[in-house]
Amino acid sequence: MTWEDTFKSWAQGPSQTEQEKCERAESLITGIIRRDPRLSQLPIRVFTQGSYSARTNVRLDSDVDICVCLQQTFFYDLTFSPSKNPADHGIGPASIHYPEFKNLVGAALIRELGQAGVTRGNKAFDVHANTYRIDADVVAAFEHHRYLGIADYNGNAPHELGTEFHPDNGGQVINWPDHNRQNGIAKNDRTGRKYKRVIRILKRLRNAMQAEGISAAQGVASFLIESLVWNVADPHFRSESYAAIIRSVLAEAFNGTLTVESCSAWVEVNERKYLFHPTQPWTREQAHSFLAAAWDYLGFA
Repeated sequence: MTWEDTFKSWAQGPSQTEQEKCERAESLITGIIRRDPRLSQLPIRVFTQGSYSARTNVRLDSDVDICVCLQQTFFYDLTFSPSKNPADHGIGPASIHYPEFKNLVGAALIRELGQAGVTRGNKAFDVHANTYRIDADVVAAFEHHRYLGIADYNGNAPHELGTEFHPDNGGQVINWPDHNRQNGIAKNDRTGRKYKRVIRILKRLRNAMQAEGISAAQGVASFLIESLVWNVADPHFRSESYAAIIRSVLAEAFNGTLTVESCSAWVEVNERKYLFHPTQPWTREQAHSFLAAAWDYLGFA
């Protein structure tokens, strides 16, 4: 097989069976929340996020990320608002605190699935797979409101909506799942549906390199790959040849990550977080090394 043939195979989305297993996991968690005596009384949104939600998952993506998000109580950020006074944004005391909510979600999962079916991790609950559903990482989260102005006379303050959770060992994690999904769909449409196909190809390429023990491919996160491809301009996806597109995308991303300055404005798919901020779990150097190793692995000159 040529690389073109391999890339055509790697570009394909998840099979119907894989997608159904993902949907069963989401349905399971939704049902557990709705049947819980306490959680069923709260305004909660249950949804998939990450690669399964974006339809950029590949076979070796072994789990699905599911967010259980409370919409009644939220974390907030006033950095971008002209007022730093919470009262100006209609913010009052919380009716429930995050540790209590996470404990409620964990208790509900264990009540229905048993201790053997659920493992509490630092960030998420691991709901173990069985023959009809995929393994699920269940994150308990609050909404995150990034305020952009003060409240009007109706008490409505303009804000951007994300999610936030606090790992057991401390800190905070803010995500923008709706922005990820919407931006990914838009770029996929602009590129003739090649954007997500390129992501799947590069994920499978990473997996192949990992299987051969190539160190530069180890620990390269799927979302880092998605965001690297996101920052490549749309014209690089115009060719009818997958090999030509992969060559162009790798070259553009490689050149873009040569220096700190050349990618200082690069962002995640959501366009709300800088891709190489010090708080990220990856570095520019790691991304650049992976891109260089991928180029060499494919034999591009």
